[in-house]
Amino acid sequence: MPRGPQEERPTAPPDVHQPLSAQEALALEALAQEQRFEEDQARASSRTRRQIIRWVLTLTVVLITLYVLGPGLVELFSSAPRLREITWWWFPIMFVLEAGSFAALWAVQWISIRRTRWRPVIASQLAGNAFGRVVPGGGAAASALQYRMLVDDGTPPGAAATGLTAANLLTLGVLLGLPLLSVPAILQGSVPHSLRTIIVWALMILVALAAGAIVLIVTDRPLRWLGARAQRLRNRLRPRRPPLVDLPARLVRERDLIVEVVGERWKRALGASVGKWLLDFGVLMAALAALGEHPALSLALLAYFAAQLLGQIPLTPGGLGFVEAGLAGTLALIGVTGGDAVLATLAYRLFSYWLPVPFGGVAWLLFRRGHPDEPPLTTG
Repeated sequence: MPRGPQEERPTAPPDVHQPLSAQEALALEALAQEQRFEEDQARASSRTRRQIIRWVLTLTVVLITLYVLGPGLVELFSSAPRLREITWWWFPIMFVLEAGSFAALWAVQWISIRRTRWRPVIASQLAGNAFGRVVPGGGAAASALQYRMLVDDGTPPGAAATGLTAANLLTLGVLLGLPLLSVPAILQGSVPHSLRTIIVWALMILVALAAGAIVLIVTDRPLRWLGARAQRLRNRLRPRRPPLVDLPARLVRERDLIVEVVGERWKRALGASVGKWLLDFGVLMAALAALGEHPALSLALLAYFAAQLLGQIPLTPGGLGFVEAGLAGTLALIGVTGGDAVLATLAYRLFSYWLPVPFGGVAWLLFRRGHPDEPPLTTG
């Protein structure tokens, strides 16, 4: 039967395999780029909000802590005019002792990192130390900056990371072992009860660190587990960077190299770690001697140890406030008069905390001049 003139014929379904025209392909590509841009903007906005929240919380904690510790810091700095009471030639002695302490730390890091030169170790440590003195996060911020500077200078990332970790663990372990030098005073019962409590906790931490180090050396599984978690966290925090894929295996290789290299030079590394703390302790003893105070060496070492342990609290830059309060208080406990305890603490912190900051700034500027293509310093 013939169809009417108005009746439409059925059409064939569109061919889904038909290639797109050039205009359609360009339109789809533009749409995809727009979607990727919107996704990147959303991730950047979310990351910015997290950074702002983190910094607000961090600064709030720092300000509250400094508010609580503020009266002690005000008392400490108000005694600055009394520094004129110290004979001038004591200051070069304290400077040389503190410089020796820094040089010993550079030696520990140079031995631990292996594949680097002295100059980047010195420059990165000075800059990182100064950075950790002026921003919240203290040690973590300092280590992050030093790692970046070493890598920018050409040190292999794995060697820089594991070397700095090994150096930090070694120096921390030696710090926690310092109370062993005061065992005679402890046995004689001349150590105040508050210091004995700190010593017990320090020895417990020292045993835990030693046990953890042994486990990480003799077996690969814990190190691979830590590497996998660190790799996942890094890839999540830096989605725009090429993802890490072999960090666990690299850590195992670097661990083997550290055991091999540092193991051959462990006496020098250990000696330099001990020298780092004892020379720094010498600055405090020089400050006390300049004021005519001569406490028992073992008790002064315990006071110094307690202050350094308080300095590990990451609530303020470089333990600011904690070290001052802890050191002045423990010096008073071991018999140093109150005014001299505060003044000796101020003189010690002048050389160990404040004076290295401008040197670190100079080291950073010189580094930037030699690496003009590197990104500027940020705290994010």
